[in-house]
Amino acid sequence: MAPQHTPFRAGLVQSCATRDVAQNVEELTELIRACVKDGAQFVSTPEMSHLLETSAEEIYRKAKPEDEDQGVRHFADLARELGIWLNIGSLAIQPEPGTLCNRSFLFTPDGALAARYDKIHMFDVELGGGESYRESKRYTAGRNAVLAALPWGTLGMTICYDMRFPALYRQLAQAGADFLTVPSAFTVPTGKAHWHALLRARAIETGCFVLAAAQVGEHECGRKTYGHSLIISPWGEILGEASGGTGVIVAEIDRNEVDAARAKIPSLTLDQSYELLPGKTELKAVS
Repeated sequence: MAPQHTPFRAGLVQSCATRDVAQNVEELTELIRACVKDGAQFVSTPEMSHLLETSAEEIYRKAKPEDEDQGVRHFADLARELGIWLNIGSLAIQPEPGTLCNRSFLFTPDGALAARYDKIHMFDVELGGGESYRESKRYTAGRNAVLAALPWGTLGMTICYDMRFPALYRQLAQAGADFLTVPSAFTVPTGKAHWHALLRARAIETGCFVLAAAQVGEHECGRKTYGHSLIISPWGEILGEASGGTGVIVAEIDRNEVDAARAKIPSLTLDQSYELLPGKTELKAVS
């Protein structure tokens, strides 16, 4: 018989970050406290939690090394004060002068840094209508997938555009992930078209819970983000979805559902290799 796991409550923060780091930290703190008031033992915040900025000059001016960043210090203390596991979805960090990374942080209930993850897939797109993004012009892509042990199971850490690359999520699940964080600042056009479909697919394909905290609304820098923060079960069911504005959602997460979903659909253990036949359009399975 499979071991039984104790459920826990997970909370997601949906925020609208400004260009003011101190203001964002203050507002996030209140939203994190609201999650905890609703019983959350694990809380995740969106991508670029404490600064959403389009000016390269301003990003380099405001982003700090990890050991000097106001948010890193504050949220470590807040996790300790509240006694929670706290995933700060991502912050703009300068690992070295003149370089930037989009980094996610996981803090323990005693305020220690349990894991960090640098976004691997850069958001380089042309959306039409004059809207385009070139994240790789400013940020250095990460190279390593990251798993972290929680009291209730194993967390796989990702960020936003990563969700379009299912191989990353499959590898995380096959390496032991039970829960996947996908903090995001999704654009409105792509959000309307793909947000729900992509995140439900990542949950279904991996048999993992997906926890996607999102930025929402019209930001001070002029960007507009889609919101709709989601908590999704391993069977693809939406357990919680944020409304149109800033706020929080909290849902119970039962790790036993991971085992149940994977027992019904054991696709993680049935990978095949394929060989592309020269001059032909079909692929041949390779034993």
